[in-house]
Amino acid sequence: MIPLLRIHHFFRQMPKVMLTWALLLVAHGSFAQAPADSASPVVWDLQQCLDYAMRYNITLNSLRLSRQTSEQDLILSRAARLPNLNATATQNFTGGKSNSSNQAYTVNASGNYGLNSSVTLYNGGYLNRDIEQKNILTQVADLNIAQQMNDITLLITQSYLNILLAKENIIYIRDIVATSEAQVARAQQQYDVGSIALKDLAQLQAQLANDKYTLITAENTRRQNMLTLKQILQLPTGKPFDIVSPDTLMATGLLTPVEEAQQEAFETRPEIKSSNLNVDVAHLDLAKARAGRLPVLTAGGSLSSNYLTGNDYAYFKQLDNNFYQQIGLTLSVPIFTRKVNKTNIEKAKINIDQSNLNLQNTKTNLSQEVEQAYINVVNAQAQYDAAVEQFKYVQESYRIANEQLKVGVANIVEFLQQKNLYVQAVQAYIQAKYNAALNIRIYDFYRGIPVKL
Repeated sequence: MIPLLRIHHFFRQMPKVMLTWALLLVAHGSFAQAPADSASPVVWDLQQCLDYAMRYNITLNSLRLSRQTSEQDLILSRAARLPNLNATATQNFTGGKSNSSNQAYTVNASGNYGLNSSVTLYNGGYLNRDIEQKNILTQVADLNIAQQMNDITLLITQSYLNILLAKENIIYIRDIVATSEAQVARAQQQYDVGSIALKDLAQLQAQLANDKYTLITAENTRRQNMLTLKQILQLPTGKPFDIVSPDTLMATGLLTPVEEAQQEAFETRPEIKSSNLNVDVAHLDLAKARAGRLPVLTAGGSLSSNYLTGNDYAYFKQLDNNFYQQIGLTLSVPIFTRKVNKTNIEKAKINIDQSNLNLQNTKTNLSQEVEQAYINVVNAQAQYDAAVEQFKYVQESYRIANEQLKVGVANIVEFLQQKNLYVQAVQAYIQAKYNAALNIRIYDFYRGIPVKL
């Protein structure tokens, strides 16, 4: 089993192509609940797994909704520069009669109607800074989506390789079981004619039982790894599902120097971009806080009219006679705000310092992570080369021991020891191969290269 990785330290950057694709999904609202029918493919390759997860993953879709919320905040911030318009209407009815008992009960009506509007002409640049800030926060929301897509990409790739590892392990173990069955059958014939002792036959039968147990364990591991991938994809548990084995696994080409990989990571990974944007957000908070010390100039106007029954004039004539118009400017100058503005400014300065520290820390961590990934690749490739060499010679030794057993010149104990060495070499070879394949993809992923098999 490939060791579990600390996902929250890895793969927070998505290649630019995948990020663009993610933004297109957001722009078109192209996410929904996973389909419940069985029309989707039963056998998927890695790209199909990734495509499915990027579309239907609940966490991703939740982040996309958060991004839409940020976009609505931006729309609201832009609309704050526009004038408002309010309408009012009041209708009253008053009834009563005079002290004279002969006076009839009367009802009088009155009404007031009006329109008013205001617009901010100057507020120290607060609205413009707020719009710029909301726009940056929308970009940060996009980067959050990219980070989550990276985490899911790694989880799926790791689980996919674990399944491939288990499948290849099963192939080797089945071959071992088939060989053990043939050896037991041949030993049984030899025992029946008195060529070997019962102890030798029993040892081979015990080895066959152990090989079958190992095969069952390997098949259970494959089923468990398959279930893990389905859970990551959030597929129904009972849905038939399998994966495609790629034609090639090991990556070719020279290993990129660590300094070059670090520079590529600085240019592409979203945590760096997000940290830089957060510095910009902090500076805009400071500009908005300073705007609180400046005057605010607003323009306003209103239209109104009213009427009253019992008047000598008719309804529309009263509305015309009582029609009022007003327009004016209002200047508000902060003089003493009980240190609210001063405190906001100082807090904004502190946030700038904190955001710069966060950026520096992010760069340091990323540099260390890339260097560690480079070391992991170098070690994994060296282990793979050694495992290939070991497997080649142990396989040949096992073949010779098997041939010797067929002609009856091999000691059973020595043969079983050689067989155990072969099984260990097989497992080391498979583990080293998939570990090297995963680590080189991790390293390339830091550089912004999409994961492919």
